[in-house]
Amino acid sequence: MKDQLRALKNLPAFFRLVWKTSPGLAISNALLRILKSGIPVSTLYVGKLIIDEVIRLIDYPGDSHQQLWIWVGLELALGLVSEIISRGINLAESMLGDLFSNKTSVEIMRHAATLDLYHFEDAEFYDKMERARRQTYGRTMLLSMVLSQVEDFITIFFLGIGLAAFNPWLLLILFVAVLPAFAGESYFNQKTYSLTRSWTPERRELDYLRYIGASDTTAKEVKLFGLADFLANRFEMLAQKYYEANRALSVRRAFWGTGLSSLATLAYYGAYVFILIQTVGGILTVGTLTFLAGSFARMRGLLQGIMSRFTKIAESALYLQDLFDFFEIKPIIDGNRQSRKVPVPIREGLVFENVSFKYPQSERWAIRNLSFRLQAGEKLALVGENGAGKTTLVKLLARLYEPNEGRILLDGTDIREYDPESLRAAIGVIFQDYQRFQLKVRENIAVGDIENREDTFRIEDAAMKSLANDVISGLPLGLEQQLGRRFADGMELSGGQWQKIALARAYMRDAQLLILDEPTSSLDARAEYEVFQRFAQLIEGKTAVLISHRFSTVRMADRILVLENGKLAELGTHEELLEQGGMYAELFQLQARGYQ
Repeated sequence: MKDQLRALKNLPAFFRLVWKTSPGLAISNALLRILKSGIPVSTLYVGKLIIDEVIRLIDYPGDSHQQLWIWVGLELALGLVSEIISRGINLAESMLGDLFSNKTSVEIMRHAATLDLYHFEDAEFYDKMERARRQTYGRTMLLSMVLSQVEDFITIFFLGIGLAAFNPWLLLILFVAVLPAFAGESYFNQKTYSLTRSWTPERRELDYLRYIGASDTTAKEVKLFGLADFLANRFEMLAQKYYEANRALSVRRAFWGTGLSSLATLAYYGAYVFILIQTVGGILTVGTLTFLAGSFARMRGLLQGIMSRFTKIAESALYLQDLFDFFEIKPIIDGNRQSRKVPVPIREGLVFENVSFKYPQSERWAIRNLSFRLQAGEKLALVGENGAGKTTLVKLLARLYEPNEGRILLDGTDIREYDPESLRAAIGVIFQDYQRFQLKVRENIAVGDIENREDTFRIEDAAMKSLANDVISGLPLGLEQQLGRRFADGMELSGGQWQKIALARAYMRDAQLLILDEPTSSLDARAEYEVFQRFAQLIEGKTAVLISHRFSTVRMADRILVLENGKLAELGTHEELLEQGGMYAELFQLQARGYQ
């Protein structure tokens, strides 16, 4: 109960989000509910008047029926107004719900984009983000429940005045009767929330298994390796465990809920018998009997609804905390924004000064005491075995990570003093695990500079430079061709074709520093040669960092930096490193023998 009451502090922030979504719809919804709250007691009282008038006319058949039809007409009008208002409330809530879901989803996407790469390599962060995503749907039910609560309170106030006027003890009986059921609902809602929260990692795994078990990106491996049964059985086992945990709680909830609700029912019929006895004794009229019985039954239902809804509101507010917790996650790198812009052009280049870095939750240094200089306009190749730290170095250059020790200078200034957006705008990077976006060709290339996605000339120029123009010319719709099989009329490309599209992104951006991480791993020998001949011409005067395992490519660089276990092993030109007879020479000879 304490947790649920504390969770209610999330409601003001939630209502601010709803208000920002659509002030007009929010106000309309609230006003319609206030209007609707007075209709039940009015309808019951008019019903009392109708019954009393009918009984009077039975006793005095010669009297005019005009008053009776006035009351009937008024009751009809109240019914029609109630229906119109209910439809209006449903319409407003439906539109507000869609808008809120859309707005919150956009806010989550935008906030996630501001966070550091550190966060996306943390399982706990993914749990938080998954719980936040789940709050984008159905949360306007919380708005509906809170407004329904206000509406019901107003209705109970009016009904309570009517009951108290005849017998105040009926109110006391009513409140005492519903309290046990309320306590039970509160307890089990808390248990349900705890179960759902504790199972977040497993539910995320279920979503992942569901995806890879039936996805265009995994279909080949699933078929070739016969993974269908393995994935299905693993999903079934995990889903069954969750079902069993949830079933045990549901059975307990049903058992106790039935018993506690029965108490309220017994109290209601006790009060009902009391009203009947007074009516038979001539103390109350039949119309008053109808009014009191109807008011008592309606108040009982409303109170049970309020009590039950309160626990649901508190439960929703608990879940809502997950959304606000996600928005409370602050970036470290992007959050420390500076106004300094990257110089154009870069004159001195980049310097690593005793840079060391290790990934979060890792004891191993990915980069250790690394120092070297990359001159402006120089082409530097990075060489080393897998895990040597090449890609990590590139991520540090792009300030996707920050060094744990040492610093990186750009034109003599620590890169932490530059605005991150300005720094990244000056860098064009294509990683070896580039993304194959299920978008149109135009959009896939424009990813490199998305603000210019409508600039067809630049897109075509970038495609020509990366040799992707040959790929595009063979597509039925050219630049407008949908790629991937996920959507209608989509076409899948080969690995080499995708790589040319990805390379075009680097050329799309007018970057001062180009970084290519294994840019030709999917290309055949001829295509690779053509790409690098073009690359060498196009980056004239620009600074470039190239990662490749192919020494025919590496030797094109001005200098070659050899990494071993995150440390600088060798640095020099191709010829100098061969003369040294060290690690580079050994790797070069091993690869050369493969072609002999």
